[in-house]
Amino acid sequence: MAQRVLACTGCHGRQGRAAPDGFYPRIAGKPAGYLYNQLLNFRDARRHYALMNGLLAPLDDAYLREIAAHFASLEIPYPPPAATALGDAERASAARLVTEGDAKRHVPPCIACHGKAMTGTAPFVPGLLGLPRDYLNAQLGAWREDKRRAQSPDCMSRVAKAIAPEEISAISAWLAAQPVPADARAASTFAAPLPFECGGVANAGTASPLSPGAASGPTR
Repeated sequence: MAQRVLACTGCHGRQGRAAPDGFYPRIAGKPAGYLYNQLLNFRDARRHYALMNGLLAPLDDAYLREIAAHFASLEIPYPPPAATALGDAERASAARLVTEGDAKRHVPPCIACHGKAMTGTAPFVPGLLGLPRDYLNAQLGAWREDKRRAQSPDCMSRVAKAIAPEEISAISAWLAAQPVPADARAASTFAAPLPFECGGVANAGTASPLSPGAASGPTR
């Protein structure tokens, strides 16, 4: 499989550990269900990037599951976090939105889905740490502007539209500056019920994300 996914690592870095340009994210070690959903979203044109769309167009679901399982199985060290130039007020505001949310705007904290350690929740929700600021900023902005979509109901679109562009920029910078814990594995379960319905997560049941007919969860 490592030989068959060289087309992926050409952009996403050796073993999928991320490219140095800040726009191709790490895919190594992300939950298999999340990776599978992203491959589906690119193949089925919910996400738009010509190279990915064309690369995945001829591949069937079974092959996408194999690719997802391969990268999910890789445990590779993370690089040191990036420095941030945020001011004290911006840093505090970003940290508050990530860890507490904003009830007045019905914005849940990021940790409600992505886990208290922000390393994700298996099988469908990815970690937020160890990702480049530019990538995080671009994806949150894309959801806000309807340029990125996920399975309905698209919870990330709902969240991104409730926060201002300058808040998105601060959150991206704050997250990119956080160290990844030594145990970067995704949590096995959600600590509490989800804030609202999100893709197929609430109805996923016990289906394996890599088995035929499994529910498609949220994509972030």
